Amino acid sequence: MKIVKLIKNKFDNMVDLVACTFIGVMTLIVTAQVFTRYLFNYTPRWSEELSLLLLIYVSMIGIAVGFRDKLHIGVGIFVGMMPKKAQTFFDYLAKLLVIFVSLIFIYYGIKFTSLMNHSTMAGTGLPSSVLYASIPISGFLMLLYGIELLFKRGMHQEWNEEVEE
Repeated sequence: MKIVKLIKNKFDNMVDLVACTFIGVMTLIVTAQVFTRYLFNYTPRWSEELSLLLLIYVSMIGIAVGFRDKLHIGVGIFVGMMPKKAQTFFDYLAKLLVIFVSLIFIYYGIKFTSLMNHSTMAGTGLPSSVLYASIPISGFLMLLYGIELLFKRGMHQEWNEEVEE
């Protein structure tokens, strides 16, 4: 079991590193874009498209990381008033819905990515499928973290009134 946790932690760290790297590169590109626009009246045509591409990837990875860290918003006021068995049922239902949606992301994301393979993005010249590949990638991460959620108690973080110091 220790080896599985080690692999999972390494994988989580890699996902976090990729997302942070994309944010850093996006920040540098936007900064350079603003700098060149206002000082030299020149904007590289690829800069806006590449920063948008990185933003989309960070957002899609963020969906999966939100499930991993139980950070998505949940409205549990009505579920919280139900008996414990009903709460458990709705907890597993929500987790199964996450897995179902991730499978939809994977299936239709792959179909859409392959459909867009023949068109190119104007600024970078990359195939449009690079942009749409973020959907099945996010779906795969959501599937992994959704399956992991099945073995954890609760779907959302519990917030206590005590402040940790």
